[in-house]
Amino acid sequence: MAKDFTTRAENYSKWYNDLVVRADLAENSDVRGCMVIKPYGYAIWEKIQAQLDKMFKETGHQNAYFPLLIPKSYLSKEADHVEGFAKECAVVTHYRLKTSEDGGVVVDPDAKLEEELIIRPTSETIIWNTYRNWIQSYRDLPILVNQWANVMRWEMRTRLFLRTSEFLWQEGHTAHATKDEAIIETEKMLGVYSDFVEGFMGIPVIKGIKTESERFAGALETYCIEALMQDGKALQSGTSHFLGQNFAKAFDVKFTSKEGKQEYVWATSWGVSTRLMGALVMAHSDDNGLVLPPNLAPIQVVVVPIYRSEEQLAEVSEAVAPILEGLKAAGISVKYDDRDTHKPGWKFAEYEFKGVPLRIAIGPRDLENGTVELARRDTLTKDVVPMDGLVESIPALLNDIQESLYNRALKFREENTFEVDSWEDFLVKIEEGGFLLAHWDGTSETEEKIKQETKATVRCIPLGVEPKEGKCVFTGKPSKGRVIFARAY
Repeated sequence: MAKDFTTRAENYSKWYNDLVVRADLAENSDVRGCMVIKPYGYAIWEKIQAQLDKMFKETGHQNAYFPLLIPKSYLSKEADHVEGFAKECAVVTHYRLKTSEDGGVVVDPDAKLEEELIIRPTSETIIWNTYRNWIQSYRDLPILVNQWANVMRWEMRTRLFLRTSEFLWQEGHTAHATKDEAIIETEKMLGVYSDFVEGFMGIPVIKGIKTESERFAGALETYCIEALMQDGKALQSGTSHFLGQNFAKAFDVKFTSKEGKQEYVWATSWGVSTRLMGALVMAHSDDNGLVLPPNLAPIQVVVVPIYRSEEQLAEVSEAVAPILEGLKAAGISVKYDDRDTHKPGWKFAEYEFKGVPLRIAIGPRDLENGTVELARRDTLTKDVVPMDGLVESIPALLNDIQESLYNRALKFREENTFEVDSWEDFLVKIEEGGFLLAHWDGTSETEEKIKQETKATVRCIPLGVEPKEGKCVFTGKPSKGRVIFARAY
């Protein structure tokens, strides 16, 4: 570990920010609240994007693209929606600049827009205005569309990946003939997110339903997946919304049913963002730097030659060539770092810090012995293994690392999930961090009071759990079942 690198115990927030910057994932830009995603960070996002895109298409969805700019009047059509986003909107008022007397530029006052345009905070309004033209009959349904885009939500306090004014995401927007179809879609996409985060990011999640106060603006129900980070805080890692007929009614989107009746369409929307990058960093990384699950690592295996002369490098490179070819043929992303500008020790430290799952070192002595040094990033262990059979063994080893990271994160969550039955215990445990399973009386008033006193929120009402009645941890009033409380990002 670099001496100037902050540890998690010293300052978790600074550790996270320093790690994101030092690992070349992202940096703050000169545009307030916005970030620059650097090539290494973007390569991880591309892997996230590629896998999710595949999963969306396997479930029948197609990609489309809708305008960045939304007429202000569109946001006014759905009352809850506009109220939810009004304070976060960036507004375009003019369409032209002109040269000023001092040689700079100023906004041309004669170029004022007749109607202001909103830089999209989300796209329900522009998409449902479009769907009105696409949908006339039940034959036009369902519409299963996804958009990869950027959005703008004005933020006063920002953190790289976790909360920035502009961020990248995907937003699915679907239209259905029946309520049941829309609910099935909402739950299906929650399952897609859960499968992705657990299977590819190596992070266990809890699937649940948001409370009314935490619900997406304009939704009838919001489903979510919640993950626990190493500092004991929760991170909402994906949401899927059942929108009912709210947007169809707001934009007059009707269809003629099989029975010949005019009916409003049923809607869903769902999305994940570059916030997943923050989750990936915080769930697995350590005081030695980034730790990446093999399924999302831009470089899964790095090979570093050890040599003292050009002749030795040539010998090592010749021996390494079939290893590189074999790994690439197996679909493994491998890098051979034979740069002469940095010493092997520097390279070892760099790839360890950047979270490369496996590192192979090979030099003249290894060639004599028919071995290589193999280092795992997740355990920081090194072994000398035979060169023969190396290529065939690596896929299983990468799978083992993937499973190991998931199991380690699951163990952490299990050790930091507590059933709490008294307010006194709640106050103690919430300071320690983790998921608190506690009874809640179901009222927004109680939820808000708990939030004000402890900064903890109801992360979700868990799905797939048989509810058992009890007494609210705060008011003592009847409760239908335990919910998950936590402090969150």
